[in-house]
Amino acid sequence: MGELDLVKLPQEMFEEIALPRPKDRDALVEWLFVNKSAIVLNEQVAEDLVVQVIDEGYAKDLTEIEIEKLGNDPFLIAYALAFPSERFVITTEHSRPSRRRANRHVPDVCRDLGILCDDTFHLIRRLNFHTGWKAHV
Repeated sequence: MGELDLVKLPQEMFEEIALPRPKDRDALVEWLFVNKSAIVLNEQVAEDLVVQVIDEGYAKDLTEIEIEKLGNDPFLIAYALAFPSERFVITTEHSRPSRRRANRHVPDVCRDLGILCDDTFHLIRRLNFHTGWKAHV
């Protein structure tokens, strides 16, 4: 799917997932490194979009500690914000509309910014992915 440009991972998210301490590298991390050229999005995020995500999605007056707590989520959302009719965010987080400031979840920030957001299972269905294995009943 990465080679077909249907699924891409921003560089910031790749680094968060794939650059653990060497002793923590598992089969998934190895697979990510082997397939990096096919799955990593080859573009830089616009800084003004990251600022927009933070200001409009979280709060304009976040402290340094709160900004650190956000991690790379604003970058992920900013990549989608660059092309909102073509891109959507996939996350394992669930909506928690009552959360505020740096405690907000990705689906809620995406909703407020007009970005489509879904979970992994919906992505698999949307891409019509299957293993070819069928249970015999």
